[in-house]
Amino acid sequence: MTRNGPDVVEALPQVEVDAPGAPPGCRRRLVEAARLHWSVGDGGDPADLAQRFLAAHGIDRGDLTRPGRHDSDAGVCGAALYLSAAAGAYTLGVSPGAPSPAPALPDLVVVVYHHTDHPTTPRPPAPAPWRLGPWQDSWTPAAHAAAVAAVRDAIARGDVYQVNIVGHAAAGYTGDPLPALARLAALPGARYGGTLHGPGWALGCASPETLIAVEHGRLVTRPIKGTRPATSAGRRDLLTSAKERAEHVMIVDLERNDLARVARTGSVRVDELFAVRRWCDLWQAESTVSAAPADGLGLADLLRAVCPGGSVTGAPKHAALAHIAALEPVGRGASMGALGWVGPDRLDLGLTIRTAAADGNLLHLWAGGGITWDSDPAAEVAEAAAKAAPIRALLAG
Repeated sequence: MTRNGPDVVEALPQVEVDAPGAPPGCRRRLVEAARLHWSVGDGGDPADLAQRFLAAHGIDRGDLTRPGRHDSDAGVCGAALYLSAAAGAYTLGVSPGAPSPAPALPDLVVVVYHHTDHPTTPRPPAPAPWRLGPWQDSWTPAAHAAAVAAVRDAIARGDVYQVNIVGHAAAGYTGDPLPALARLAALPGARYGGTLHGPGWALGCASPETLIAVEHGRLVTRPIKGTRPATSAGRRDLLTSAKERAEHVMIVDLERNDLARVARTGSVRVDELFAVRRWCDLWQAESTVSAAPADGLGLADLLRAVCPGGSVTGAPKHAALAHIAALEPVGRGASMGALGWVGPDRLDLGLTIRTAAADGNLLHLWAGGGITWDSDPAAEVAEAAAKAAPIRALLAG
């Protein structure tokens, strides 16, 4: 059913806040004050809706160049913000692709939290033992490989330079999914580990990747592109791979261009290029790109500039999104979007890679990788499986 606008949802009971990026010293003394849910089809611009809703509840991020202050004695602390990849494509006027396999999950969630002097209410125990059934993939390895080959054909035609292709799997479950999703935050390197939930849905994130943050007055993004097993040989292979370095540099250039749209002229710089870091049992290549925000830059314009993230779309971004919409059999749901914290003095959003979501009686997981002309279809299928393996194991308990 199509709705006529966003939903302002009644606040949930007080629980310990586990949203990625929430101030650590505040997590046990927060109470939910208000929340907004929006889905593609509701109308309006989700970036504008988020900025206006935050401002209406005491978090004015209409000018990110203005220094803010976190007052632990004040009522408002900040807000968890989630924006799906489909919502990001929608703001660009590009097809959001196939429908999400987790339709109960909104495409925009903003949850505002206030400080409280009352202790956090412990979460009640799960009503039933946790059981996770077998995973069912939305496409076969052969279909995944065929999508990789289709991207290579598009590159040969000159349509794109790179496209990120993502697969999906679902598993039935019984019991409360939140404890299982919360375990993802413990994975090594999960810089944006945490959870968010609402009526009939929940998501858990183990992402290591910064989509966008404001640090010391600068906009910062840390794209990750390039993966190998976390062995000595894997590290050497990643560092010496011409294919991985070319793919990585293309995305760094894309991120530079995205930031340049909302940055002070001449302020964009690459602070670190192709640094190899570990996430679980994988090496990954990460760069840091930063810029000074343009005068008067607000949250809405920043979200429109960087969402969906370049490392999970491809280059050029609009053309890559068109190929993604044509090739992926199901929507990206909770994955490849943005999740983090927005406060009066804080903006820190991670990219929702390594992310799972619960919807009804199914648990959903997405994984993929960037495709270039040098990509080997079988290797790309194996890489996606390697990224999903630690999350599948942890969710199973």
